[in-house]
Amino acid sequence: MLIKFKQLYQARMAYKSGNMGDFAILKADAFGSRVPPELESKLQQVVGYHPPIDLEKLSQYPKGSFGWEYAHHMKENHLKPFNISPEHEDIAKRNVFALRYVVIHDILHVLLGFDTSYAGEIGVLAFATEQNYSPLLKVSLAIAKVLYPVLAPWQQKEIFANVCKGQELGKKANFLLGARFEEYWEHPLSEVKAELGLMTEPARLTVTAV
Repeated sequence: MLIKFKQLYQARMAYKSGNMGDFAILKADAFGSRVPPELESKLQQVVGYHPPIDLEKLSQYPKGSFGWEYAHHMKENHLKPFNISPEHEDIAKRNVFALRYVVIHDILHVLLGFDTSYAGEIGVLAFATEQNYSPLLKVSLAIAKVLYPVLAPWQQKEIFANVCKGQELGKKANFLLGARFEEYWEHPLSEVKAELGLMTEPARLTVTAV
């Protein structure tokens, strides 16, 4: 793997300036993150697709909508959307994995129901690994399974439970890396999750015979 050190320097500068979207896409591309060739055809509709995300606008949508829930998640956790600057449009078009995984990472937290703790992060990572977004994610997951229980021993049980949950969701869900989530902000979150194959089975009612 050839590391692009000049691009890593640019990523560092983007981080210092507070542009986390540029930092993330530059770092991912610098380390050679790519989707497997067999998945490229599934990503054609999101090549270079990164409309700006306006949290203030999304927070005005009805409570329970996809957009409102995402904005609430971001504000509650003091997060900002990973918007990409126009000067990195070449990376956005050339490396669709670096683009979409950066942009949709926090969206996945909302859709999958994982928080931003170590346990929540490894759940998202396990999901993305199971969906085979990039070979490098398998390495990242293997490292996280060793490192996260050390960093957060009080979450050890939840960490391993979320690995299993993330993998299970990854197996049954649609291929989410190629979804244009930004076109469904106004839809109810429950409908979006159902459309993507992420709804859990409803509880069965027990009817007592009279």
